[in-house]
Amino acid sequence: MDKHFLSPLFSPESIVVLAGNMDDPEGQTPQARALHNALVAQRYTGTLTFLDINFSGTLADLAGAQADLAIIALPPQEVASALEIAGRIKCRAALVISSGIDAEHAAELHRIAKRDGIHLLGPNCLGFQRPALNLNASVAGALCTKGPLALVSQSGALTSSILDWAQGNGVGFSTVVSLGPNTAVDLAQVLDFLASDPQTHSIVIYMEGISHARRFMSALRAAANAKPVVVLKAGRKSAGNRAALTHSGTIVGSDDVFDAALRRAGAVRVRSFVALFSAAKCLASRYRPVGRRLAIVTNGGGPGVLAADWVSEINLQLACLTPEQAEQLAPTLPPLASLCDLIDVSEDAGPEHFKAAVELAGKAPQVDGVLAIYSPKIGTDSAGIASALAEANKKISKPLLTCLMGDATVAESRAILNAAAIPTFRTPEAAVGAFGNIASFYQNQQLLQQTPPPLSNLAKPDVEGARILIESVLAERRKVLTEMESKALLAAFHIPVTRTILARSVNEAIMIATQLGFPVALKIDSPDITHKSDVQGVALNVLNAVGVRDTYTEMIQTVTRLMPQARINGVTIQNMSTQKRGREIYVGLVTDDPFGPVIAFGAGGTMIEMMNDRAMALPPLNQFLARSLIQRARVADILGEWRGAPPVHMDALEQVLLRVSEMVCELPQLREMDINPIIVDDSGAVAVDARIVVENAPPSARNYNHLAILPYPSQHEQVWPLRGGGEYTVRPIHPEDAHMLQDFVRKLSPESRYFRFVSSMQELPATMLSRFTLIDYDREMALVAVYRERRVGADGSTTEMARIVGVSRYITNPDRTSCEFSLVVSDDFKGKGLGSRLMLSIMDFAREKGLEEIEGLVLANNPTMLKLMKSLGFAVKPFSEDADFKLVSQTL
Repeated sequence: MDKHFLSPLFSPESIVVLAGNMDDPEGQTPQARALHNALVAQRYTGTLTFLDINFSGTLADLAGAQADLAIIALPPQEVASALEIAGRIKCRAALVISSGIDAEHAAELHRIAKRDGIHLLGPNCLGFQRPALNLNASVAGALCTKGPLALVSQSGALTSSILDWAQGNGVGFSTVVSLGPNTAVDLAQVLDFLASDPQTHSIVIYMEGISHARRFMSALRAAANAKPVVVLKAGRKSAGNRAALTHSGTIVGSDDVFDAALRRAGAVRVRSFVALFSAAKCLASRYRPVGRRLAIVTNGGGPGVLAADWVSEINLQLACLTPEQAEQLAPTLPPLASLCDLIDVSEDAGPEHFKAAVELAGKAPQVDGVLAIYSPKIGTDSAGIASALAEANKKISKPLLTCLMGDATVAESRAILNAAAIPTFRTPEAAVGAFGNIASFYQNQQLLQQTPPPLSNLAKPDVEGARILIESVLAERRKVLTEMESKALLAAFHIPVTRTILARSVNEAIMIATQLGFPVALKIDSPDITHKSDVQGVALNVLNAVGVRDTYTEMIQTVTRLMPQARINGVTIQNMSTQKRGREIYVGLVTDDPFGPVIAFGAGGTMIEMMNDRAMALPPLNQFLARSLIQRARVADILGEWRGAPPVHMDALEQVLLRVSEMVCELPQLREMDINPIIVDDSGAVAVDARIVVENAPPSARNYNHLAILPYPSQHEQVWPLRGGGEYTVRPIHPEDAHMLQDFVRKLSPESRYFRFVSSMQELPATMLSRFTLIDYDREMALVAVYRERRVGADGSTTEMARIVGVSRYITNPDRTSCEFSLVVSDDFKGKGLGSRLMLSIMDFAREKGLEEIEGLVLANNPTMLKLMKSLGFAVKPFSEDADFKLVSQTL
């Protein structure tokens, strides 16, 4: 059970090829001929058998052709029969290399594969390559060079182009996978395999769309947590989006939302084919940067200025030396060197000058990375400078990138830097962009680590009241809430709103305004009018009763004339905001296909469309994610001290975003929401206007199935009594548990560690520790038993320390109906009921997720665990693949 379910596909020990009669090339498809040549061009490490489905043989002959993988390259009308044969000879995976198979025919192939338990890659794909196995199961070109990169592409043409480009640029791959339209094994499943593939150190993806947002995000988060993932997505603009949808047959969605999804998954997105591999090369290096501050060392002012311009263009920061650092460096540089902003070592600089500047900048605390730009000069030793940079790189722990201007004169220097694994570029912009990718990777990894619950730790909202309000609106067959209903919904989640009362006549308007106190604002109330200002439906600073009378009458007449079909409920009256120096902010919700609800933030007011300032984030949010969302919007620049106004109350603004996140999580009926403007100043934030659109949601949506990222399941936290006295907490694991989990594993006895991991390791490797603590709660669950124990210090003081004393875990199998579990309890807590409680709790969670069976492997010489399993009603059977294990299972 330790093998990945796609191992028979990508790591087969035996292959059967169904591609027609090999002795009759004319009778084969073009794909079959190309496949045959690709397979025999090198010696595959496993067993390779060619089988003609039209041959005349016995069933015994057929049974003898048993294999892990069947590769099918036949005319479309013969593919289904070949797939039937693959199932009959117990193949666990199949690859269909073909073209021209439509969606209906592909669906039939999927049904055959699912019935026979076959993982099907294809149809309409170019296949895959695995250089370590000398396996070229593709028609994408010659077998690529072996390397640490994995490539997954949804375009066959681009796959071939990338492989051709890689051959000439020394780029090697661990795996290359071409995913055509209508494939059964999709992008998410391939990513899941690559995340655990030891030969793959980083992953590059070309994609056009996805078929299932939750599965894609789950797999991408798991992969990006294990190794760098770089994505090039087509269809950034509307025309490209339509073309991508037509080409890939998958859901494309909004480009802004896709950016937000990748950011939250910890992956890096690039915008061009060239940047795809430079980003992967940089991210696969030893560097793990901690910021966006780049120092530039150059021997030419022009290239340095170009680099500095690009630093500002892509929202990096130019790192400068302090006066003390400049004073320290200056004596080691030529007289004409300049150290103001750029570290310009001057045209006279030699190897020793570059080395000194890079070393000092690389050790400066205000610098996160260094870019060394070299412009060829007459009489300068370019190879010596490259060697000096390679030496300097050994002494700094931050990213060093280089840009060698020119071509033939610096060829030797480039070879030296490549040999030292220092990324080198031909233009300053490309080098700065590569550092931007490294910085984005670090920032996105921080976002990946966040696992917020659906509700924050703020005061509990009135969720039931909000649901009743929405259901009453839907019962009236309405979708658009009135302004008063929208504000009532916001108030249920403790979002501050201006007091608003609806007036249905002039007299009501005058009485309400007089009671509220002048000045007041009047706004038309209609479910059919989205932008009130466009139809003169907003009047501000009305100072007296006469003004209210005249404004009310004129507003009703004007709106009726401009929009005669609009239903008008009346006019709302509200006090004018007293926040004189407030900034106008917009917070909204959009629903994307396929990613679901997405929270938007930016500048608000009547100029919102013109300013086009909108940052996006996938819910749920916590304070870190809310702050990150605010910082990405352009309006963040005016939220501090601005034109004499004090900084805004940032906590209040963050709390509004947290409240909106709660609304999105708990109210799956929400489809659109515009809270505009929210006026925020140093005293707080208040929502002045709001528009909300709702729709009916399926009953299962209350399990957060409407979200692309499942929230931290805080509702599953329970406190249980400990046999013998005391109590412990059982709760889902989260990334902050990494230190406690490592301590738990270290304190296990060698026997307990072996029973759990079938290994003599004394602690979890960093990658495994990360994998075990940052999990996707949609496809797996890990419950920890946490015990708080009191410790007395040397001075007699008492402290309470939390420790993990047991862990149960399951991961969903590919059939999505069953799961595999594991269990381990601290040696000093055995016999106290923890094992039973952890197993019952993990089974309850699996049952709630709709799983039907739970199973696991237990060492045959572990009688304590086998006894526990029997007491819980598990069936215990021999494990056919290994006699040292027993297979235990139970129907949920």
